[in-house]
Amino acid sequence: MFRTIEDFLNAWSYENQVTETLLRQLTDNSLNQKVYDEGRSLGQLVWHIAGSIPEILNRAGLELDEIDDSLDAPQSADELRQAFSKAADQVKEQVLAKWLDSELENEVNMYGEMWSKGKILTVLILHQAHHRGQLTVLMRQAGLVVTGVYGPAKEEWSSMGMTAAK
Repeated sequence: MFRTIEDFLNAWSYENQVTETLLRQLTDNSLNQKVYDEGRSLGQLVWHIAGSIPEILNRAGLELDEIDDSLDAPQSADELRQAFSKAADQVKEQVLAKWLDSELENEVNMYGEMWSKGKILTVLILHQAHHRGQLTVLMRQAGLVVTGVYGPAKEEWSSMGMTAAK
């Protein structure tokens, strides 16, 4: 759980940087990739990642532009990247403008439970990381380049002069 806005913003900056690095690899042709027929497509997954940012934080009293991820995702990789980047930038603006360190232990009703604002910020990052893992699987299946997030991707080991782990 975050206890300072500065700590959250530092983590948020890193998490969004690596997500945007992955999103830059997407192509319009890759957006329909699925693991199984009933699963989300790669494009719909990115749309959900972007849409969940305002959905979560607006429940907590902030005011980000809504993204209705129940609708079909745009069929443009650029449009998906822009939607994610806009939502991610609004997080920084809204949290800095409306929340104080001293309020991060204050609780808000979230999904029928009481969560501290610090927990909400933690869940926001963990939710993105969870779906980013799914995103990398779909990207590999679509033949796209996957970059490392918390360590090198398989293809990146050789650039460090090392053999990829098994």
